[in-house]
Amino acid sequence: MIASMPQKRERLESILRLAPVIAVVTIDDAKAAVPLARALREGGIHAIEITLRTPAALDAIRAIADAIPQAAVGAGTVLSADDLAAATGAGAKFAVSPGASPALFDAAANSSLPWLPGAASASEAMALAERGYDLQKFFPAQAAGGVEFLRSLAGPLPHIRFCPTGGIGVHNAPDYLLLPNVVCVGGSWLTPATLVRSGDWSAIAALARAAATLRD
Repeated sequence: MIASMPQKRERLESILRLAPVIAVVTIDDAKAAVPLARALREGGIHAIEITLRTPAALDAIRAIADAIPQAAVGAGTVLSADDLAAATGAGAKFAVSPGASPALFDAAANSSLPWLPGAASASEAMALAERGYDLQKFFPAQAAGGVEFLRSLAGPLPHIRFCPTGGIGVHNAPDYLLLPNVVCVGGSWLTPATLVRSGDWSAIAALARAAATLRD
């Protein structure tokens, strides 16, 4: 049974509010997925977006969903209806896209998976909100105008909340998190490729721990 739009929105908001940061992860080896997810959760980061940019991505989502069912693992870089279906089949709990398209709108409407579509302009944000998507990814955040741009949208579009992603790190995440229209940020700085390859899970847990306190 397909969940209603309000139900999917409620589930998505609960995921976005788990912590100030969603870990955005591009993973090359699915065997690293479970220890990586455990390290992030140990540090207080509970939402993990695995980007569909590598052959290992779906296996990584499946591994986390099976081994850590309480984790909020999602699929990022969802570009097509096939991507959305594959993410659902792998056990993802949410999906994220850099933008939106007619085919994705149709697929999302017929999917039980909460979807976070992307916007990079006022017109795109308004078009998404008209379709019921008032929770949106702002991407690419820094290149599209950064903190000042989002601040300027808060006045005319106060009903839209964003998860800015792209060019965000520990140095500027607090500036985004202070904005009233930012629910969380997405960041890849929690899982540097060198640490993932070396299996330095304690270092990743430490980065997660610091990120989890950015709003304190």
